[in-house]
Amino acid sequence: MSLINGAMGSTIDVSDRGFQYGDGLFETIEINKGRLVFFDRHIRRLKEGCRRLQIPLEDTENLVAEAESAAKDVVRGVLKIIVTRGTGGRGYRQPDRIEPTRVISVYPFPDYPDNYTRNGITARVCSTRLGLNPALAGIKHLNRLEQILARAEWNDANIHEGLMLDADGNVIEGTMTNLFYVINRQLHTSEIISSGVAGIMREIILELAESNALVLSKRYFSIGELLNADEIFVCNSIIGLWPITQIDGKPFAVGPVTREITDWLEQYKKKWLQAC
Repeated sequence: MSLINGAMGSTIDVSDRGFQYGDGLFETIEINKGRLVFFDRHIRRLKEGCRRLQIPLEDTENLVAEAESAAKDVVRGVLKIIVTRGTGGRGYRQPDRIEPTRVISVYPFPDYPDNYTRNGITARVCSTRLGLNPALAGIKHLNRLEQILARAEWNDANIHEGLMLDADGNVIEGTMTNLFYVINRQLHTSEIISSGVAGIMREIILELAESNALVLSKRYFSIGELLNADEIFVCNSIIGLWPITQIDGKPFAVGPVTREITDWLEQYKKKWLQAC
C-alpha cells in the first residue's frame, strides 16, 4: 500500500503521464530508525528535476510531511517518492493545467550482506549503452529502460553490478550506482553531462574528497583506463559504498583510498544521524 496524493491506495489513473510516458521523477531514500537519511539532499534533487521537466512542485510541504509520517515507525527500510506530471489526455502535449501526482511507498531494506562493503563485489561490463541526452542527464527521471535492459544481461548471483558505457564509449556508472576509481591515490569519476544520474552518495563523496584534500578529477574515461585502476568502487544512497574486486575476471584490491572514503562516509552519516 502507498500514499497517493496523501490518501492510502494502490492504484493510479491509467491516464497518468507517469504511467503513459514515464513523465516524472523518483527518489529512493534510506529509512534509519524513522529518519529519512539525507532527506534534504533528496528533496533538493527532486525539486531540481521538477524544475528541469517543468513539473510545478514549488510547494513540497505536503510531500515532506507525508514522507516523514510514512517513515516515522519504520526501524529499517526504504522510502520511494514518485512525482509525475499528473493525468492528461492522449498525446505528448502537456495538459494546460498540470496537477502533479505524488506517490510515497515504503519497502523493506534490501538484505545485502555486510561483507559487500568490507570485502567488495564482482561486476561486469554491460553491452547496453546509455544514450546521450543532456536535457535529462543528472536527474532521476522515470525512464529507466536502459538500466532494465542492462540488468537483464546476467542472471549469475555472483555478479552484483553491471557497468554502463555511453554511446561514445565512456564509462559512466553502474546500473544502479555511481562509479569511482583510484589511480596513484587520485580519485576519478565520470562527468554527468550527457547521460547518467547525479547520485546523492556521489555528491557526498565529492564533498568529502574536497574537504579531505584528496585529488579529484571529474572527466570522461574509457573502459581501458578503468581496468588499469588501482581501486574501483560504486555507491548509492541505499548500499553506501561497495568496492569492486573483480570486473569480467580481472581482480582489483580493496585499497587504502577506498577504505579511507568508507570511513569518512560512516563518520559523516553518524554525525548526520546524531544531529537529527
